[in-house]
Amino acid sequence: MTIDLADPGDEVLAFLAERHLATLTTMRADGTPHVVAVGFSYSAAEHLVRVITFASAVKARNAARGGRAAVCQIDRRRWLTLEGTVRLATDPESVTAAAEGYAARYRQPGERPDRVAIEIQVDRIMGRA
Repeated sequence: MTIDLADPGDEVLAFLAERHLATLTTMRADGTPHVVAVGFSYSAAEHLVRVITFASAVKARNAARGGRAAVCQIDRRRWLTLEGTVRLATDPESVTAAAEGYAARYRQPGERPDRVAIEIQVDRIMGRA
């Protein structure tokens, strides 16, 4: 089921605020999917997924190439997949926003001098929340 980005509904937003892990799928240079477990935050106002990571991570290198990516969160019968274009953010404002989003949803992350953020500009949400 495709969900309206402009008005995803209270159930979807509540599910995206609950403390759940997700999978992040990015594409390797050879075109094959790279899937890892992550924590993420979602800004409904910006239609933006943020994932914190470190600069040398495979997922960061994949995001730096651009293209598309997705996060998928599952809890029993509820699930959501958020898809869109991906970029690697290294500027302090974007990295801080990602760390703050992570802290609000999960816990305060430890300090890392090599922290970067993966951002997915969401253009499609599918699922059932």
